[in-house]
Amino acid sequence: MTCFTLYFQGYLLHWSSMSVSVIVKWGGQEYSITTLSEEDTVLDLKQSIKSLTGVLPERQKLLGLKVKGKMAEDHTKLGLLKLKPNTKIMMMGSREESLEDVLGPPPDNDEVINDFDIEEEVIEVENREENLAKIARRVKEYKIEILNPPRQGKRLLVLDVDYTLFDHKSCAETGTELMRPYLHEFLTSAYEDYDIVIWSATSMKWIEAKMKELGVTNNSNYKITFMLDSAAMITVHTPRRGVVEVKPLGVIWGKYSDFYSKSNTIMFDDIGRNFLMNPQNGLKIRPFMKAHLNRDKDQELLKLSQYLKEIAKLDDFSNLNHKHWERYLSKKQGQ
Repeated sequence: MTCFTLYFQGYLLHWSSMSVSVIVKWGGQEYSITTLSEEDTVLDLKQSIKSLTGVLPERQKLLGLKVKGKMAEDHTKLGLLKLKPNTKIMMMGSREESLEDVLGPPPDNDEVINDFDIEEEVIEVENREENLAKIARRVKEYKIEILNPPRQGKRLLVLDVDYTLFDHKSCAETGTELMRPYLHEFLTSAYEDYDIVIWSATSMKWIEAKMKELGVTNNSNYKITFMLDSAAMITVHTPRRGVVEVKPLGVIWGKYSDFYSKSNTIMFDDIGRNFLMNPQNGLKIRPFMKAHLNRDKDQELLKLSQYLKEIAKLDDFSNLNHKHWERYLSKKQGQ
């Protein structure tokens, strides 16, 4: 039985649930998972498996997880499966084996799959106790490798990778051909006022490979404070879209409260749902796709570097509506 009370981000959380322990058999090895509770979902289990094996959740097939004779869906809570301690689960699936697999074939269209405008959600999820409890667990359990120490007095810029800094599905001979225009100029400018964090919904291995390929990791003009992968994300239930994964900035704020908070943090991502736990801090960037056609046209990072420079003058970002960042920038530049 897991039962405790904690104070987190201004909320008193009472968490009481049975822990779940399973053993996953895959590739001739066994992997023990003991950090889940009955309130977690099958998708949470898949994320834990991914952190151990590198197999993405969408590539996993878990044998034997059934509810009333039917295969359990991703949103199914583990408590409904009535798993005995250390139940053994067989997994089928393969991990990505090369950076080329990450890049993949060209997309069929220009739309980002399964995205939606966070304003369409009627029920707010950011203050739900169950979601705050998940964030608190990530704060406690997720390990961050500091690449460069946080700097006192700097704001925080959190950046997605795929379609934000990098066209990860178009074909090219090198990763730099898929790099968004003005990337290094953008990061150099931002670093003057912001600590920079990379957060991608993939495994750390692929984040590190992409950042190295793009020349970001060891650039002499700017520094990356740390990087987060999909294991730092949480799942939330929405009334319209069911269970979705999001990037809760509370994980960063909880670990580094002396440096970062709602008042000094901004996140760029091409997928709006990633902001569900912190909508006030998210700026939905236009996705960078078809690099071979848009390499000489895209100026998104050039303009956003100017926006970051303007808002860095503020003591508090709380009153900003990043949805209208272009309007704000135009007004400031016209004064």
